[in-house]
Amino acid sequence: MAPKLARTCLQSFLKLVNSTLGIVGIAMILYGLWMIRAWQREMEEFSFDDFKTTTPWFIYTFLAAGVTLCAITCVGHLAASVANSCCLSCYMTIIFSLLLLETAIGAEILLNSDWEKDLPNDPTGRFKDFKDFVKSNFETFKWIGLLIVLAQGLSILMAMVLRSIGPNKDDDSDDEYAQARLPLVKHGVQPAPYVGAEQGLASKTTNAWKTNK
Repeated sequence: MAPKLARTCLQSFLKLVNSTLGIVGIAMILYGLWMIRAWQREMEEFSFDDFKTTTPWFIYTFLAAGVTLCAITCVGHLAASVANSCCLSCYMTIIFSLLLLETAIGAEILLNSDWEKDLPNDPTGRFKDFKDFVKSNFETFKWIGLLIVLAQGLSILMAMVLRSIGPNKDDDSDDEYAQARLPLVKHGVQPAPYVGAEQGLASKTTNAWKTNK
């Protein structure tokens, strides 16, 4: 009973922690859709040639990141529900790769002061607006970033513990199944009717042969 309760609690906690990535992904998708709508309005009002020839890479990248986080959340919920070793290992690999990518991006921004020059030109201006918004609310975004990293670390830890417990075994159901079959095992083997008839006929033939002698 205790292992099953522990497994259920771990699965629920993993789903809860994993939902953090889903919430962030949904927020990024909504913000990306808003940026696309605002960019389309600007195209209709000004009709700049740059808007027509240049791809809004930042908006598409933002949307792709949000969709990726939502997909990872779905994988995490599936892995937590199934609690299969293969699924949990795959989920841990994905989260660990995401952590490495985030670490590499953070190191590039902190160590390289000219990191913005490596990016292509953004004709929509949304990248600059987003950067200014992050700078003006840096403390809030700092705690959000720490929360995301903490959620990813806890997801890996919970997945490792859940994987170490092993597959779920329904001991009670197996015991009930064995008890249900036990009376059938104890029943003696009944002889076939034709065997008894043959034995009776043989005994009568033997007695008659002795009498005739």
